[in-house]
Amino acid sequence: MTGINFLAVLIAAVASMIVGSIWYGPLFGKRYIREMGWENHTPEERERMKKSMTKSYVIQFVASFVMFFVLDWYINTGINTGLTAGIGNAFGAWIGFIVPIKLGDVLWGGKKSLFWLSIGNTLVTLLVGGAILSFFA
Repeated sequence: MTGINFLAVLIAAVASMIVGSIWYGPLFGKRYIREMGWENHTPEERERMKKSMTKSYVIQFVASFVMFFVLDWYINTGINTGLTAGIGNAFGAWIGFIVPIKLGDVLWGGKKSLFWLSIGNTLVTLLVGGAILSFFA
């Protein structure tokens, strides 16, 4: 068994932030803002949101680091190794854990319009991270 590669986990966590900034920026940012109801915020509300973003980014980065730490553990303790294992484990985590949890959120009061945006971003994030982790395995 190979140990956790902290450099790979760190790179995957950084990559997840890049994927998220592209996903919720140029690709689907306008739709996300509209669905969240943020387009009608006053300048004061927007400024207040901007001030809290640094803390949110830091917490999200830590959460991503933890997610990729666990994914690296799955990849390293599994029977299969390499790119197929990295992407396969990432997809399995997505379909087996993320989609059901996000679906439950939607079914019990969340915004249905954000479901596909959210799980799509998470799928791409996990696949990229799984590929990165497998590269370093």
